Amino acid sequence: VIIDILIKLFKEKERRERAPFDPRFANANQTRNCYQNYVDYYRCVKIMSAKGKDIKSCEWYQRVFTSICPISWINRWDEQRKEGTFPGKI
Repeated sequence: VIIDILIKLFKEKERRERAPFDPRFANANQTRNCYQNYVDYYRCVKIMSAKGKDIKSCEWYQRVFTSICPISWINRWDEQRKEGTFPGKI
């Protein structure tokens, strides 16, 4: 019984951590995919917050970009967003 529970938890965790296939970014280089999902997450948060809605629906983008983007890029982009120098329109 415990083994079945552990297997189920492992499969759920594995499913959450992998980014799904996106046909817009079919090649092996996932740089644009990473960047686009980062931007889409913060756009989604901005729009949902402005409408007074829950941002839980935006979490999908966050899971994708955190699974494929190097943490150093995310940290740099977060700093750039705070400074107002981020090279994208959010």
